[in-house]
Amino acid sequence: MHRFIELSHVIEDGMITYTGLPGPKIGDYLSRADSEGHYSEGTTFQIGKIEMVANTGTYIDAPFHRYEEAADLSGIELSSIANLNGMVFRADPLRRPIGQDLFNGRDLNGKAILVHTGWDKHWRTEQYFENHPFLTRAAAEYLTSSGVALVGIDSLNIDDTADGSRPAHSILLGATIPIVEHMCNLGALPPSGFKFFAVPAPVKGMGSFPVRAFAIIEE
Repeated sequence: MHRFIELSHVIEDGMITYTGLPGPKIGDYLSRADSEGHYSEGTTFQIGKIEMVANTGTYIDAPFHRYEEAADLSGIELSSIANLNGMVFRADPLRRPIGQDLFNGRDLNGKAILVHTGWDKHWRTEQYFENHPFLTRAAAEYLTSSGVALVGIDSLNIDDTADGSRPAHSILLGATIPIVEHMCNLGALPPSGFKFFAVPAPVKGMGSFPVRAFAIIEE
C-alpha cells in the first residue's frame, strides 16, 4: 500500500507568491461555449491559458536560476528531483535563522532534505512575507558538504531576503543542488522513510518553475 502526501500549494488566479511579483492570470484561450462549433454536437473542450512569472506557487530553482552557464530546467537530472529518499527536519517555529546544528549527526548523502518550519500556515496572508525562517550560510555549506540531493523549505525563501548575496541559493545551486520553496504540509510527513518528487516541465532557458511536489509513503 502507498499513501500520497501533497506538498504543493494550489495555483489560483491572481494569488501572490512573492511580494513584488505579479500573480498569475488564468483563463480560457478557447471556452467550452466557443468550442461548440468545432466538434460534433454535445462535444466540447476547454483550452486554458496562463500568464505568470516562473516563481509562482510551490516551485523549484535549477542552478540556472543563479548561474548563467549552469543547468536550466531542461538540464536537471531526473535522479535529483524524483524518487528520492526524503528526510524532514523540524525547525523551532520561533527560530528564524536555521543553522547547521539542525542537521548534525545524520546521514544526508543523496537525500531530499525538507525543512519544516510551519510557515505555510501564513500562506496568502501578509504575515507570510515578513520575518520568514531561512537557512544560514553555514547550514547551506553543511548540507552541500554532506552530499544532499535536494533541499526544500516551506517558507517564503530559503535565504534571508535582507541579504542580497543570497548565500543559500548561491552555495546550493553552485553545487547543482536544486531548491524547492513555498512547500506545504510537511507536518504530515514522517522524519524519514518516504520517497520525494518535485518535477517541473523541462523548459529550455528557464531556471525556476512550479512543481507538483509530493511524497509517497509505503504502508
